[in-house]
Amino acid sequence: MRNFRELKVWQKAHQLVLNIYKITRHFPEDERFGLVSQIRRAAASIPTNIAEGCGRQGNRDFAHFLSMAAGSASEVDYQLLLARDLTYLPVENYQECQAAVEEIRRMLYAFIRKLIPET
Repeated sequence: MRNFRELKVWQKAHQLVLNIYKITRHFPEDERFGLVSQIRRAAASIPTNIAEGCGRQGNRDFAHFLSMAAGSASEVDYQLLLARDLTYLPVENYQECQAAVEEIRRMLYAFIRKLIPET
């Protein structure tokens, strides 16, 4: 069993969630149950899946949860783009969050390859 709090990728994903919560506070009120809810859930799903994978036995199970986290990162990537294009998110905030998402996704795929070398 791994301690998810010690993983750099989890730490970065957790920080992304905190940033997403902060920036979505400024989205329009009518998006509270729409885009705000979706992007927050997808962002929180990244470190959540990493943590759940840490509690599983075996590298394949862990890699499966890392893969789900990577899928959630792609979901957040799109939702950030949508928020930017709807002008809910300033370009500088978009660029910062998008760079974080991309780094997390790269880290996840590298971790998966390390766990299961043939992938």
